[in-house]
Amino acid sequence: MNRRGHLKALATAAAIAAGSLTLASQAQAQAGNTIKVGVLHSLSGTMAISETVLKDTVLMAIDEINAKGGVLGKKLEPVIVDPASNWPLFAEKTKQLLGQDKVSVIFGCWTSVSRKSVLPVVEEMNGLLFYPVQYEGEELSKNVFYTGAAPNQQAIPAVDYLMSKEGGAAKRWVLLGTDYVYPRTTNKILRAYLKSKGVADKDIDEKYTPFGHSDYQTIVADVKKFSAGGKTAVVSTINGDSNVPFYKELGNAGLKAKDVPVVAFSVGEEELRGVDTKPLVGHLAAWNYFMSIKNPANDEFTKKWAAYAKAKNIAGHKDKPLTNDPMEATYIGINMWKQAVEKAKTTDTDKVIAAMAGQTFKAPSGITSKMDEKNHHLHKSVFIGEIKADGQFNVVWKTPGPVKAKPWSPFIPGNDVKPDEPAKK
Repeated sequence: MNRRGHLKALATAAAIAAGSLTLASQAQAQAGNTIKVGVLHSLSGTMAISETVLKDTVLMAIDEINAKGGVLGKKLEPVIVDPASNWPLFAEKTKQLLGQDKVSVIFGCWTSVSRKSVLPVVEEMNGLLFYPVQYEGEELSKNVFYTGAAPNQQAIPAVDYLMSKEGGAAKRWVLLGTDYVYPRTTNKILRAYLKSKGVADKDIDEKYTPFGHSDYQTIVADVKKFSAGGKTAVVSTINGDSNVPFYKELGNAGLKAKDVPVVAFSVGEEELRGVDTKPLVGHLAAWNYFMSIKNPANDEFTKKWAAYAKAKNIAGHKDKPLTNDPMEATYIGINMWKQAVEKAKTTDTDKVIAAMAGQTFKAPSGITSKMDEKNHHLHKSVFIGEIKADGQFNVVWKTPGPVKAKPWSPFIPGNDVKPDEPAKK
């Protein structure tokens, strides 16, 4: 059995074993004096660099909601677990949260392999997961709400920008990622999209490195060599702490944005915290939110986070508070869940799912975010930002307004017949 099959088998077995607890779990989740909320983010291992702050974002939102009276007259009680960047452990911790801790909802995961480990468990136990990170699409679940971007809300617009005159008119492409489902599926979509735009296979180079990879000297040298054949752009789906040595090597090699721009889909303000960003000025990231966006909602969000980080003595953030896209997506998700519970007048999973359709929330990005009535994805604006010397981003391009997610990419054969809503189970 391959690794992916082994993970799926483990997760499915955990879910089936716990299935009998489902109805009791849902009833007990709201039976006490509090409503329990699961927080499922890696606080150790390779993904802790990205995920720890999402745990803190959930806690900030819970404090804020509780200060205003809670939900349905009850305070929210966080239940925090550490799946430790260990993908099978995500399934075990989900089983624990739903079956033992009796949580009403889970906010968690970053990588797609962690989400896919959790998926069979939340489906079998009829739990509810809010997933806050951009991903590869090709999935719809009744039990998941996706508050991060689908490929048409991040990857495709980024490539369009780099192909444009304004973005440098790239002719050759390096698709560089961590070796797991999100980068490989996203790059499958991007390769098909580039070919539909007339880009030849010889002008597309795909490279993958394992989680935790730290030596990018050879890869960056290969990128420089490849770029000698024509105007080249790099699309990076590197995840976790590997981004730090990758960006350091870009600086060491003198690979400047004016020569070979790199656009990243998993690098934001937090990942750049430990990097000298001066050599990286002009390289790009595509997201649906940047800390540097100016509007009243974002001013309030960033000030709120700064005050919370200082009050809670959060490492790094107490002195240099940063916000990023997955933090915003987490914050939107928990607030929409609160609204849906209040609309449904219960934490019952099926009733909350029904109440989530069409929920709106004034997002820090400046738009009114809407949960699609059918496909469990947010409508999101897309922003492309250039790295500045201070590690912030200067927005150089954005969509005119929110973009509806396409979970099933039109660049993968057979997707045109798939329904734009999850199957009822």
